[in-house]
Amino acid sequence: MRVLIVEDEPTMLAALADALTHERLTVDTAPDGREALSRVHVEQAYDLILLDLMMPHMDGLTFLRTIRAEGNATPVLVLTARDLTSDKVTGLNLGADDYLTKPFDLEELLARVRALLRRDGN
Repeated sequence: MRVLIVEDEPTMLAALADALTHERLTVDTAPDGREALSRVHVEQAYDLILLDLMMPHMDGLTFLRTIRAEGNATPVLVLTARDLTSDKVTGLNLGADDYLTKPFDLEELLARVRALLRRDGN
């Protein structure tokens, strides 16, 4: 199964990629929403997207709004420091399937990833 991690912080990106690779997932990465959108348009084969919200060039909410408007139903797990209830509601209303605030426990993240991947029967 393929996962796209969209995260602009290199240390966090590397840690997430390592953890998901250890789970035997194929991982692609993008440092911002603009590159992530290009990857989604070219690859069109992701089983899950992990998405930071605060990034340069194109923020996560714009990316999410764009792919949902295009009819892309890939599950999206938002990973962000934005922890206000209004932020969570906005993300979920724009099409996120789950929302986890930083800092988070790695075991919880992996459990949420597995749950989202099961939804498609994977």
